[in-house]
Amino acid sequence: MRLQSTAFAEGAEIPRKYTCDGENVSPPLQWSGAPAQTKSFALLCDDPDAPAGVWRHWAVYDLSPDGSGLPEGAGRPGPQRGFSQGINDFDRSGYGGPCPPPRHGVHHYRFRLLALSTSTLAVPRKEPTCLEVERAATDVRLEETILVGTYRR
Repeated sequence: MRLQSTAFAEGAEIPRKYTCDGENVSPPLQWSGAPAQTKSFALLCDDPDAPAGVWRHWAVYDLSPDGSGLPEGAGRPGPQRGFSQGINDFDRSGYGGPCPPPRHGVHHYRFRLLALSTSTLAVPRKEPTCLEVERAATDVRLEETILVGTYRR
């Protein structure tokens, strides 16, 4: 399985547009090569370099197995057509772009795509946190792939 973006390459800097210093919109993402038994996808974005531990920026779930990506800006807050989103560590639904502390060095943002064996993720409540989405998705994960981008302030 492969995950990529036309906005940045693996290991490259995420453009300012997709961060808290820019428009704070989610980047375009495309994927391919999912297992044949995939019934849905979940997409997670986190920062393992955050000072207080992993900071969760985005969780999307119940993505159709027939889909092959998300367009730029798909992570706007609130319910979206065709998928659900978790509450991020900024305490908002949707995408919260890279926003590391100033002069904290380079942070690595992991966009993780999980192919799942269920069509509807069993989350514990109507508006789950990104961590709750991650835990539920991990339990039914068939395969996972990661795209890493960097950002510093």
